[in-house]
Amino acid sequence: MRRWGRRSFVLGAAGTVAALLTAGDAVAVPRSAAVPGRRSGRRAGTGELRGVWIGTVANLDWPSRTGLSAAAQEAELIAHLDRAVETRLNAVVFQVRPTADALWPSPYEPWAQYLTGVQGKDPGWDPLGTAVREAHARGLELHAWFNPYRVANHTDPARLVASHPARVHPDWVLPYGGKLYYNPGLPEVRTFVQDAMLDAVGRYDIDAVHWDDYFYPYPVAGQTFGDDATYEKYGAGFPDKAAWRRDNIDRLVRETAERAKGLKKDIRFGISPFAVWRNASTDPLGSDTRGGVQTYDDLHADTRKWVKEGWIDYICPQVYWEIGNAAADYRELVAWWDRTVRGTGVDLYVGEALYKCGDPAQPAAWQDPGELSRHLDLAAGYDQVDGHVFFSARHVKTDPVGAMARVVADHYQTRARTPR
Repeated sequence: MRRWGRRSFVLGAAGTVAALLTAGDAVAVPRSAAVPGRRSGRRAGTGELRGVWIGTVANLDWPSRTGLSAAAQEAELIAHLDRAVETRLNAVVFQVRPTADALWPSPYEPWAQYLTGVQGKDPGWDPLGTAVREAHARGLELHAWFNPYRVANHTDPARLVASHPARVHPDWVLPYGGKLYYNPGLPEVRTFVQDAMLDAVGRYDIDAVHWDDYFYPYPVAGQTFGDDATYEKYGAGFPDKAAWRRDNIDRLVRETAERAKGLKKDIRFGISPFAVWRNASTDPLGSDTRGGVQTYDDLHADTRKWVKEGWIDYICPQVYWEIGNAAADYRELVAWWDRTVRGTGVDLYVGEALYKCGDPAQPAAWQDPGELSRHLDLAAGYDQVDGHVFFSARHVKTDPVGAMARVVADHYQTRARTPR
């Protein structure tokens, strides 16, 4: 199975409620003949998450380019929030630590280069602080999206600002697949990345800490992630390196959850992994999917365990395939995750590949504006599904084939509160 996850797309290119819109004054969208989505089972009437990812790495969604004035950057960000309200969404997932940097004045890491074009340069305003304030003014939750281990989308430490922790501690960093990563096997790295992320939790009224699908890096043919010496030093007692790596990520998840709740007891912690934990051909507990990446084996991310242990508050698997896909059927993966979260108290949201809609490089199903709406119809039959998150904000804005408009017409005819 070819990896069609959102990250290959990203890096391959690389007082207050007055502003809310009511059912009568939201964005005009065409009505569809499709049956509107239904809520069923134990979750009925408890609300649903309707989210959108706002990516900042490589200026994916925002800002549109580096070097804009602070006023122009702020205006673009607010436009994304307003568009979320127009489409009757209720949450934004804002990427605030894309590459071991920050979109707030962090004492741990430099300002992100995606603002000014120069890493470490003060943009003259506080994007995260503004995003929290303006999102809440519009009735939107603000989930702060962090990437724990990615340092750079290149392998040259000299291109990082001199004060960057990766230059101060070069032994923390490993090159792999054309990128730089912090080494997850080092205890000091695990502590540092938590400190860097949790600084935002302590400073801002964010609603959730959110991670995506980057843990150990995705496999690159012919390359080896060079952590042998780290494994030799810290891997005693584990049957093999893979088990040790999984334990490193387990520790990061568990410790982050504990520390975040210690700072703010009502903060939520959610993760959006690649959707395939393991294939059933590998593990009878796995999904009826075949080939390709398995997070347990390839990213050393035991996503199922995190749910079963209750370490996280929500899981948002990136189910970025169409209904009927031969290798990874949307229907099968939604059903598998519904079974997996049942009885755990962990909320399930489904990550949706809006970015594929109308892309001529994608299979025929994605040329049909109704594909995503059918996803919501299908998912509504699973009572553990508490909502959907769409990738990404610029596609919500441009909506080239009207797929998002169909979702709004068929499923989001009125505003909804979040499951909280």
